[in-house]
Amino acid sequence: MEPPAAAAPTAAARPVPPRGLRRTPAGRRRALRGLTAVRVRHWRRPAAGRAFPPPRRPGRYSELMRLVIARCSVDYAGRLTAHLPPAMRLLIVKADGSVLVHSDGGSYKPLNWMPPPCRLAEEPNRWVVTGRLGETLTVDIEEIVSDASFDLGADPGLVKDGVESHLQELLAAQLHVLGLGWRLVRREFPTAIGPVDLMCRDGAGISVAVEIKRRGEIDGVEQLTRYLELLNRDPLLAPVRGVLAAQEIRPQARVLAADRGIRCVTLDYETLRGLGDGALRLF
Repeated sequence: MEPPAAAAPTAAARPVPPRGLRRTPAGRRRALRGLTAVRVRHWRRPAAGRAFPPPRRPGRYSELMRLVIARCSVDYAGRLTAHLPPAMRLLIVKADGSVLVHSDGGSYKPLNWMPPPCRLAEEPNRWVVTGRLGETLTVDIEEIVSDASFDLGADPGLVKDGVESHLQELLAAQLHVLGLGWRLVRREFPTAIGPVDLMCRDGAGISVAVEIKRRGEIDGVEQLTRYLELLNRDPLLAPVRGVLAAQEIRPQARVLAADRGIRCVTLDYETLRGLGDGALRLF
């Protein structure tokens, strides 16, 4: 008696590729030809990303700034190793997830730190901070003097004073600093290679391009030179002279500016703000 013929494999009986794998073109061709088996080698895993989780938002850590003053020793293990012997230090756990170790010295820089994202595991008398690349910062605590947390609230950000935009605004309103009879044509005068800070007319009606810097260096002279070369091609503006105005001008920049016919003017920011009398003084 002949054994019964094997039934044709159904779609449900065909092997299912492992989850997370995708079929290569060779595997698809075999499947289309009705093969009942597909070798695992015809499947490959997609490229794996980083195993460490992506950076978390500050709210995923703690909304509080934690300040701990403790006698402790610190060991770092990562691209190199570093050791801080026992001493009284300030430990800061910021709301963004970073951990910093400070001492009463060394200016504003921490002795060691771990940037976010990192993971802080607290054990009895020990902190273990793990970074995103697997480096560790181990803090062995001998004595805690203070442990306090504070809600600093939302930070409005740094507001800088004396930046180039402020100098431009103040100088545009006080062109007499550059010379008598000067008048403003336009701030941020557009050109094909960027805006000129101030386009003015002097007392004789000659066009003057003013480049304003906090610190006048060779790069500023080069930038103004490019503006002048372009502006002097315009018959409605030519001839155009140049002025480099800054709170401080380096000697090398002065030499280069004089060689190219550019005038240098040193600005007193406090005087422009109306807080100084402009008198010469030693200190």
